[in-house]
Amino acid sequence: MLPAAAPRKGEERTCFRYQFRGSRLLSANRDFCCYTLSIFDGSIRYNGLMARKKLEIPVTGMTCAACSAAVERALAEVPGVSSASVNLVAERATVEADESVPVERLVETVREAGYDTRKERFDFSVRGMTCAACSAAVERALRDVEGVQSAAVNLAAERASVEATPVLVDFEKLKRAVEDAGYQAEKVAEDLDQADRERERREKEYLELRRTLAISAALAIPIMAGSMFMVPVLSNPYLQLVLTIPVQFWAGLRFYRPAWSALRHGTTNMNTLIVVGTTAAFIYSIVALFFGRLFEEAGVRPGVYFDTSATIITLILFGRFLESRAKGRTSEAIRRLMGLQPKSAVVMRNGQELSIPIDNVVIGDLVLVKPGERIPVDGIVQEGFSTINESMLTGESVPVEKTAGSRVYSGTVNEAGSIRFLAEKIGKETALAQIIRLVEEAQGSKAPIQRLADKVAAIFVPTVMGIAALTFAGWWFLGPSFTVAFMNSVAVLIIACPCALGLATPTAIMVGTGRGAERGILIRDAEALETAHRLQVVLLDKTGTITRGTPELVSIALSSNPTLPSPEAAALLAGAAERYSEHPYGQAIFRYAENLQTPLATASDFVAVAGGGIRAQVEGRALTIGTESFMAGSGLELSGVREAADRLAQQAITPIFLAVDGKVEAVLGLSDTLKEGSVAAIQDLHRMGLRTVMLTGDHRRTAQAIAAKAGVSEFHAEVLPERKSSLVKEFRERGQVVAMVGDGINDAPALAEADVGIAIGTGTDIAMEASDITLMKGELEGVAAAIRLSKETIRTIKQNLFWAFFYNVVGIPVAAGLLYPVGLLLPVISTVLSPVMGKYLLLNPMIASAAMAFSSVSVVTNSLRLRKKTI
Repeated sequence: MLPAAAPRKGEERTCFRYQFRGSRLLSANRDFCCYTLSIFDGSIRYNGLMARKKLEIPVTGMTCAACSAAVERALAEVPGVSSASVNLVAERATVEADESVPVERLVETVREAGYDTRKERFDFSVRGMTCAACSAAVERALRDVEGVQSAAVNLAAERASVEATPVLVDFEKLKRAVEDAGYQAEKVAEDLDQADRERERREKEYLELRRTLAISAALAIPIMAGSMFMVPVLSNPYLQLVLTIPVQFWAGLRFYRPAWSALRHGTTNMNTLIVVGTTAAFIYSIVALFFGRLFEEAGVRPGVYFDTSATIITLILFGRFLESRAKGRTSEAIRRLMGLQPKSAVVMRNGQELSIPIDNVVIGDLVLVKPGERIPVDGIVQEGFSTINESMLTGESVPVEKTAGSRVYSGTVNEAGSIRFLAEKIGKETALAQIIRLVEEAQGSKAPIQRLADKVAAIFVPTVMGIAALTFAGWWFLGPSFTVAFMNSVAVLIIACPCALGLATPTAIMVGTGRGAERGILIRDAEALETAHRLQVVLLDKTGTITRGTPELVSIALSSNPTLPSPEAAALLAGAAERYSEHPYGQAIFRYAENLQTPLATASDFVAVAGGGIRAQVEGRALTIGTESFMAGSGLELSGVREAADRLAQQAITPIFLAVDGKVEAVLGLSDTLKEGSVAAIQDLHRMGLRTVMLTGDHRRTAQAIAAKAGVSEFHAEVLPERKSSLVKEFRERGQVVAMVGDGINDAPALAEADVGIAIGTGTDIAMEASDITLMKGELEGVAAAIRLSKETIRTIKQNLFWAFFYNVVGIPVAAGLLYPVGLLLPVISTVLSPVMGKYLLLNPMIASAAMAFSSVSVVTNSLRLRKKTI
């Protein structure tokens, strides 16, 4: 650390010994040790050495001493690192390095060595942003914080998402960076009460804006009437000045404050353009009113433009008012989801029913829910029967029956009977909380399509100010008068709108992801949403995706010479024998027999043979049930059922044989049946021009039969789990954009390998973490719906970006007066436009302000149309 007075180059001074931890000063002690501080070439050196810092970096992926040694060597080789040590047990690297070595370089070195660093995500709201230049400034400030690995700021959501090394960064550090950039940072709402407070704050701001607009309009209208229509009294310039002052400096205060803050921090934003343009018009009018002779002496006829500054501010406030109302509707999905969470729960404690706040429920509590009430937390039903509306979770409006052992989810509605369930997940761990978290993260993320807009926004305001200066200079030297040059430059400043650029993508992402959540389609981030619209191939895992994932008894055929009276008799005997079987086929046979509504006999001497079948005694009869090889190994003759068994195999139905007292009496057909809606969903994908591929571990003959029933384009049989990810990679290497659809658990490697991983499940943690998109309903039709949502969202984003760019690309040149030389070259243009725009085809700054105000409103309104789209 430098002494109080900074030393000059080459100067040496005695200084305290300072002790640091990371970048935090712990102590300074002169008695301990003194040393010399020298400044050479602008760098700080202690006793001839460069100033150093000590960093602790969390490292993941290490499994042995060789791993930690590899990380240690890699870090030690980084230029500027003096020492590096890695603790395998603590999973932490301690590095001493020059101050000039960025943390990002050390993190990159760890990754290049084949390991990773633990990241923590910080999500918080940012207030005070008004345009894309503002969000770009906040992003830059956050990325400059040491330890931050990535930062994304969403203008529409007023939200920042930062990934950082946790030992180096905390929220307070990020908050300071945002405040230093001239904005305010607050932690996001994590529960309903906080969400209510946030909504109240937004509502208060909205009402304040409406009041400001009303007063501003009440003052601006008389000014316009006096200037444009020469209404007596109102045309008095001194009265106009009195009416303009509160509009300019009270109503306009919401532009002056952020513009001044941006100026103090060396940046510019849309407020800068508004302030420069309106203040210039106001000051010019003041000078013209009180010092008109100065203009007359310079050969300029003075005029006042109080109406210009007052009207511009009023129209921009009107645009902000409409934009605020429209932006509020983009996040309705999140508010509705948060509103599903009950604030209290009834639990049984010490034999008593107690109503307690939701935050006081603990895992293991017995929770009581009556008809019409919402489920407060996730759990497993212990007593009672009811039907529960889970539409908020799955998008399916048909209530689901719940009995003992069934799972219930927070926020769903108990419609019929009373139930008691054991609390299993509470707080942030519930399915509802995870859905809210995923939607918030998706709405706060950035789509790759936004990169161009971000690049333009970063240089937009300085470029526009430069164009305005050139416009003034050009019209001043080549044009008819100073007034024309001045008004054209003001028009350029006012018509430019970085707002539309900043809102084009995030508003559509917010509405699109919210619309998906309402349909039970959870999208992890904006990149997945964008990629989904380019999909060409959809790989479908068979079990649990196309089919139900649980076998069912679908056919019973008696032998050619049976002793059993009917197929039902065969099912009852087999069901009695399989009552205690743990094999899926045995359980399917038992379920079928149980549904026949005939009491099942008791089995004895039960013996299960792994991979083969079972043997048991039922009503004094010896039963053998199993596969063909098991029956043959038991010395049983299958000729009486051979033809029926072959027919079943051709239909992708597994034959299981039943023998009674040493004679094969029947063949039972078991099959993993197609889910209802799978065929229609696959046909829907084909209509969208997508190629469907089924992956299964079944034999080719079985796979072929199921593929034919489902109607997929092609199939791959006998595919092991590890082979699925290889197939995904093969399709991608052919240049195709691939989606993998699976259950999110067994197919995790393939889901990760695909361009878009889609998990079909019911909101389990693993399914959500493994996929880019999670379909809560668990039906294949959601895949087509997700892709349609992606196409509609990206179409909306492209429309928004087109109009945002088109508006600025056309509006700024028109405001600069380029129509005049075009009119000289093409007289027809001058003939058509001159009655409206005047001799020089100029754009009135007031019209420019109206166009600017409505450009951002049109972008938000266009995004809101997604809420009505059919997916």
